[in-house]
Amino acid sequence: MAKGHEFATAIVWTGDRGEGTRHYRAYDRSWHIASPGKPLVEGSNDPALGGDPARHNPEELLLASLAACHMLWYLHLASEAGIVVHGYEDTPLGIGESGARGEGRFLRAVLRPTIRLARGADLARADALHHEIGQYCFIARSVSFPVNYAARYVEV
Repeated sequence: MAKGHEFATAIVWTGDRGEGTRHYRAYDRSWHIASPGKPLVEGSNDPALGGDPARHNPEELLLASLAACHMLWYLHLASEAGIVVHGYEDTPLGIGESGARGEGRFLRAVLRPTIRLARGADLARADALHHEIGQYCFIARSVSFPVNYAARYVEV
């Protein structure tokens, strides 16, 4: 029997300059994520669509969520497999497209972690763990585009 989960947060639009959405250029694409007891996450639209480049956009946040979920499951599975991880950094890349009306979608994502492993680690097993994560990661199991990885390993 599956166990249910609920996730809740608040998205608050902060871009009303006094005219609301009277016309396309009358408002900012700014907003924030507000979760009780946590710092605000300031967001905006993609800069190509008039957003603030100093703020996170939804596409970056989806990509970051996907990479974070993958990382957390990797660390868990590595621990269970006896593989000691000393560091994990990822520079994920999302590839998308926009249609004539401005509609967009992700075509694929590539996770590109650099993983620092204890010297003598079983590199083949460490790499194989990535293939297992798709069975567990909440985010990866929920997206409709393929997620690949290109990991790099450094023994320390």
